[in-house]
This record gives sequence, structure tokens and C-alpha cells, in this order.
Amino acid sequence: MASAPPFPVMDDRWRQTHLGRLLGHAMRRFDARVLALMVRDVEVPLALSNLAARNQVSAAHIHITRHLALEGSRLTELAQQAGMSKQAMGDLVDQCAAWGLVTRDPDPLDARARRVRFTPTGLAWLAAFRRAVAAAEAEFQAEVGADVAAVVMIGLETYAGPAA
Repeated sequence: MASAPPFPVMDDRWRQTHLGRLLGHAMRRFDARVLALMVRDVEVPLALSNLAARNQVSAAHIHITRHLALEGSRLTELAQQAGMSKQAMGDLVDQCAAWGLVTRDPDPLDARARRVRFTPTGLAWLAAFRRAVAAAEAEFQAEVGADVAAVVMIGLETYAGPAA
């Protein structure tokens, strides 16, 4: 006689369809689409486009693009806004500096600190990011409809709270 399982058999489909999982999948899909659009943007410097096309630029690198203030940011601020450790953000900044997207300059308010700033190439990358985000948002709207897209945006803005 077979013994019963140690716990009741339950419908566990909820683990694949709960809000957090869907939001995670949607964010990864959106970021991948933004990168794909940036690869094809003729305004993106060719070396960066090639890096992105070879999957050398990842969604993690987008954290710098999303969070770096136009006037520059300290590494600790950048890491905090991206929800990353200072060390992990430092590694990303080092890669982006090697690619010519950012520089680390002395902070005029604190001689011990450095500020991460966009280079002219980084500003071109940021402009391409803006165009790609707009295109990906338009694709989302076309796929789900304008009304649903508006409700999703309003709901996510409310749920996420004020931008940091």
C-alpha cells in the first residue's frame, strides 16, 4: 500500500502567475527590448552598438543609464537608487568607464569623493535609451491597447510610490 504524500496535493499554478513573478518577467522583457532597439539605433556609437549586439551590455548596465543624474552622482547614491551594493555598482561603473560612457571626476563639494558623470558618448547612449524606451512603451501600448496601457502605468506608479 502506497503511503500518502507528507502534504496535501494543492494547485500550485499560483507560483507561476503571481504579481511579483509577472512584474519580473515584464521588466526583463522590456529591458531586453530596449537593448535590442538600441543595437539598431544609428545614433548609438558603433562600438557600443556592437557590445550590445554581442550581449556584452546587459540590463544591469541599464541601471547606470536609468539612475545616473545628469549633473553626476556619487557611487553610493547610484548604488542606492539602483538597489545594488556599492561594490556591484562600482564594477558596472568601471565597465561603463572603459567603454567611454562615464567618467569619475573629483566631487567639487568633497575632495575625498568622486562623482560619476556621463561623457559625451554616454549622453548619446542616454539619448538612444530614451528613444528605445519610448519605442518599447509604444509597442507595449499597441500590444495591450491604449486603455490597458494607461491603467497599467497608473497602477504601477501608485504601487511603486514616489520615484527616488
